[in-house]
Amino acid sequence: MKLVEAISKRVSVLLDQKDYTLYKLQKEGGVPRSTVSDVILVKKKRISTDTIYQICMTLGITLKEFFDDSIFSEVTD
Repeated sequence: MKLVEAISKRVSVLLDQKDYTLYKLQKEGGVPRSTVSDVILVKKKRISTDTIYQICMTLGITLKEFFDDSIFSEVTD
C-alpha cells in the first residue's frame, strides 16, 4: 500500500470515529473540503505534513496518534 493510500484510510476512519463530515472539518479547522476530498480519494501523490497537522488539530489528536496505527505498517513505498 502506498503512503497516500494509508493516510486516506486513516483520515476516513478518524472522520467516522469523531463524527466529522468534510464540511465540519472545513468549518472548524479551515481545511478546505477540496483538500480533504483529494486526500480521501487519493487524488494527490503527496500530502503535506501541514495538511495532516491541520486535520489532526481539528480532530483533537496529535500527529503521533495519527501515525500510531497499524495501517502504516502496510506501507511499502
